[in-house]
Amino acid sequence: MHAYNRCMFEAGKTYGRYLLLGVLLVANYFLWNAVIATDDNRILTVAFLDVGQGDSIFIEAPNGNQMLIDGGPSGQVVLRALSEVMPFYDRSIDGVIATHPDKDHIGGLSSVLERYDVSYFFEPGVEHDTGAYAGLLESVDVENAEHIFARRGMRIVLDDEVFLDILFPDRDPKSMETNDASVIAKLIYGETSFLLTGDTTKKIERYVASLDAKALDIDVLKAAHHGSKTSSDPILLGFASPAYAVISSGEGNSYGHPHKEVTDRLQQFGAEIVETAKVGTIIFESDGTNLKYKK
Repeated sequence: MHAYNRCMFEAGKTYGRYLLLGVLLVANYFLWNAVIATDDNRILTVAFLDVGQGDSIFIEAPNGNQMLIDGGPSGQVVLRALSEVMPFYDRSIDGVIATHPDKDHIGGLSSVLERYDVSYFFEPGVEHDTGAYAGLLESVDVENAEHIFARRGMRIVLDDEVFLDILFPDRDPKSMETNDASVIAKLIYGETSFLLTGDTTKKIERYVASLDAKALDIDVLKAAHHGSKTSSDPILLGFASPAYAVISSGEGNSYGHPHKEVTDRLQQFGAEIVETAKVGTIIFESDGTNLKYKK
């Protein structure tokens, strides 16, 4: 058994299914149990949604369990993007993670909580005195979702061999800058993996690398902060060695994202760059051995 917190989230999600989820909290362990549905199509889908200048990532495990990481800048935009990757009859998303409380990441999450049944809500717990964040927390309360502070060592088990490991924060980030406090997570399915970084900064990337550099070796990197020069440190890229780097940003955005020095650096480390601003929603599929970018 792992010597760290473990969130287990097991079950299938099919049309007309019934879902039983329970949370067992023992010595900081979260145990997520459910009815297991059979599914011969063992494909993990990871969709980097086109939400303009913002982030939103939809994950569906082979058994149908779903997570949404961030919700872009507005409800209308993220709901439209979700309708393109979810069937019209599906009205539940099992878990939602807000990587940090900046509006371009959480602006659409209240609408998600209103439209979909959400069982679990994760966030770093950094202080942020804005209407968008206050409204989101109110929506979480109304939804009666389990509110969990994401911390290093938590493992969310979505399916057999499908894990979402929290790499950061490793502390209470209450007084940190919001970008520094971003939840960093590694999604693993068999031999394939993704590093999901929110808007984290170079100093945090270097710090996480110092904790466990081997954990950063992945196939797909979600480039932090929309490809800003404040992120994508060479130390992280060296350990990550991604085959693909996804940049989520809006076309012609006023920030100049992605910055050329970042795209140059990603290419120097051998990553194929794919941008939502250029191609729209970006979808990867994995069978646990092979990774496919659906062009």
